[in-house]
Amino acid sequence: METRLALIGIIVGKRDETTKLNELLHEYGQYIVGRMGIPYKDKDINVISIIIDAPQDTISALSGKLGMLPDVSTKTIYPPLPQQR
Repeated sequence: METRLALIGIIVGKRDETTKLNELLHEYGQYIVGRMGIPYKDKDINVISIIIDAPQDTISALSGKLGMLPDVSTKTIYPPLPQQR
């Protein structure tokens, strides 16, 4: 099955919400290439970047589940597809 590369940016508004978020990331762990989390203590938020290489529907499912968590905002971006000649 063809996979795509994507970057999922996540902002967690309350640290209490990280348990469910981490469970979801663990569930999709086989597709995660890298993860970087930065706590921004002055604003009491966490900023997380996830690089994922997975089928399009898997990326959409994870992004959707993350976005449904309370006090969690996400945005998924994809690199441009190669042009067909």
